[in-house]
Amino acid sequence: MHRAHAKTWGTALPNFWTARLTHRALLALALGGLLSGVAVYITGQVQAAAWFWAAGTVPVVIGLLVSMIRDLTAGRMGVDAVAFVAMAAALLLGEPLAGVVVAVMYAGGNLLEDFAVARAERDLKSLIDRAPRVAHRRVGETLADIAIDDIVIGDIVLVRAGEVIPIDGVILAATATLDESALTGEPLPVTRTRGDHVRSGTVNAGETFEMRATAVAGESTYAGIIRLVTAAQTAKAPFIRLADRYALLLLPVTLLLAGAAWLWSGDPVRGLAVLVASTPCPLILAAPVAFIGGISRAARRGILIKGGAAIEALARTHTVMFDKTGTLTVGGARLVAIEVAPGQSPDDVMRLAASLEQASHHVVALAIVEAARARGITLTQPSDVKETMGSGLEGSVDGRRVRAGSYDLVCGNGKPEPWAVRALRRASWRSALSIFVSIDGITIGAILLADELRQETPRAVQSLRGAGVKRIVMVTGDRADAAETIASALDLDAVLADRVPSDKVEAVAIEQRLHPTIMVGDGINDAPALAAADVGIAMGARGASASSEAADVVILVDQIDRVSDAVIIARRTRKIAMQSITAGMALSGVAMLAAAFGYLTPVAGALTQEAIDVAVILNALRALSAGRPTGHQRLQPSASLALRADHSSVRTHLDRLREIADALDEASADTAVLLIGEANASVVRDIVAHEREDESTVYPRIARILHDGHGLSAMSRAHREIMHLARLLSRIADGLKPDAADKYLIRDAQRVIESIEDLVRMHSAQEDDIYEHAAAE
Repeated sequence: MHRAHAKTWGTALPNFWTARLTHRALLALALGGLLSGVAVYITGQVQAAAWFWAAGTVPVVIGLLVSMIRDLTAGRMGVDAVAFVAMAAALLLGEPLAGVVVAVMYAGGNLLEDFAVARAERDLKSLIDRAPRVAHRRVGETLADIAIDDIVIGDIVLVRAGEVIPIDGVILAATATLDESALTGEPLPVTRTRGDHVRSGTVNAGETFEMRATAVAGESTYAGIIRLVTAAQTAKAPFIRLADRYALLLLPVTLLLAGAAWLWSGDPVRGLAVLVASTPCPLILAAPVAFIGGISRAARRGILIKGGAAIEALARTHTVMFDKTGTLTVGGARLVAIEVAPGQSPDDVMRLAASLEQASHHVVALAIVEAARARGITLTQPSDVKETMGSGLEGSVDGRRVRAGSYDLVCGNGKPEPWAVRALRRASWRSALSIFVSIDGITIGAILLADELRQETPRAVQSLRGAGVKRIVMVTGDRADAAETIASALDLDAVLADRVPSDKVEAVAIEQRLHPTIMVGDGINDAPALAAADVGIAMGARGASASSEAADVVILVDQIDRVSDAVIIARRTRKIAMQSITAGMALSGVAMLAAAFGYLTPVAGALTQEAIDVAVILNALRALSAGRPTGHQRLQPSASLALRADHSSVRTHLDRLREIADALDEASADTAVLLIGEANASVVRDIVAHEREDESTVYPRIARILHDGHGLSAMSRAHREIMHLARLLSRIADGLKPDAADKYLIRDAQRVIESIEDLVRMHSAQEDDIYEHAAAE
């Protein structure tokens, strides 16, 4: 399978370079003939000039004839036929200057088109490179490294820590911890037990284990993914120039008008003038130039579009399908909450857990350590660490015995305390992984990790709606509950969960039968669906090379809102290309009529056509710009980043408010007074001051940029509600004494704090959207 694909790729790429070299050679010959003829014509050698011009035209005519024959055998006829007739007629009628001018324009247009739309056959190099080639087979007490193709069903295979599982099989060890994200998109490692089925392409995220092969290499899951990508790629139609669609109409009209001019005037040169004036260089050049402009414009936004065919398909988008993990979400384990036992500190829970987790290379351990360092927590080195793979760790930190891991490992089989029940319930609601922490046998807290929605995802979905996309679907290999948790925050039309790669391809095919469809993903498991869709868009900022190779568009920055940018740019590019083609045809038609009535000679017709070309190209180059009205102001990107950085600081204070609200559940009167006072001080100092600064300084700047100020008026209304809640909290906190802090007052304070936290969090996200819009080019 791999060799067959390599053979196809190996022949397609040389053919591409051969065509490009041929176009360069033809342009050099035509341009050389034109300039040489002009040089000798100036010296008075008219006949020699004619020979030079003819010599520059003949190679282009021959090359064009070969290209036309090849197209005809493939069942296509393009606008090139008009150029061929014009150049051949010019030579036959003794008008070599007109012929060579047309030759230069045609050859130059072909070379420009090469840069715009040609692309090499996409290969599977990155996908194949990841595939394991060697397996560790055990026979008795002997362990031997053999090629995976030599593995047969029933063989015992050893898989070391960090290795990719080479073939499908069943686990023989008691447990195995696997990273299945490459196949399912599930960001967190899963624990499999003896007898569970494992698939090739997953990674051993735990200790070494043994498995029994249930399939040979060629029939295993990973090989199937490669076959799916190959099949989907070979099903792609070749790119056909947008202008060729008008060829069947243009060619007969041109020939009829030229023949009529000849018959009416009795002068064949009159018919030649019509042919030269009609040489459809606007059709040849307009679409490629506009596509180059669109591709360049997209590149400045961090979007790599692989050729004009992808732009054309993007412009017709009706349905967008998103993978979840790493696409709509950040991908991987992220800290979402710290649940603590009464009287415990969230920072202490994080410090002890992260210090212990430094001894592990597990992806969850790395996430906890990273989260602790992000909070500025100083960690200490653990000692005497023992790791129970798939469950957690135990060791000494600062001379005390610490455990971190699953509830069963840390808490045992006893009835959970109320705060632990709450932690488990919140973990379930958020589809989160809970890591409980104990010190000297006493459970002090739990850390909740989950994959979370990208900050810009709601804005991206809204922008796609605004760009005219009618249907948006999530298709993921993740569990239904996790998928629904993410989807609930988005304006999606459908959610398809528990989809393996072949299911994703089928889902894409179903949508394709109804409307033009985009698939957006980032993992190896998305590669077949990306290749099968009308347009595959890969989130390539994190090096997802296999999906990037299979995609037509690669987002080079880690921002999902670039998908809507790609659709908007593609639609504007196609619109400009169509405008250029239409204008070029109209102007060319006027020139043809002028030539038919004798107002243009062949050479004048060629020069007129050249002027039309320049006008059309200048219009096509508008695709390089964003298309905003003259004088439109925008927020500097650095200012937008600074404003959003302020929101990151605010979110830190909001996290503390959430912790305070949770702590009030079990707080004594004395502790409640302190917590309510701390919350009030933080709201006044960190949140109210921030919102007032926004209202007085930031909003006036934004109002000068945005055309519609109504949105800012609504945001100012949110400021007033935040101020109102802050005043309520101040009234509760001011002069509060423990004897007045009954359960009703504490509950009222808790509600106000939670309301402030929720409102400010949502308000900040909305402001981020506004700042991004104001800064967008």
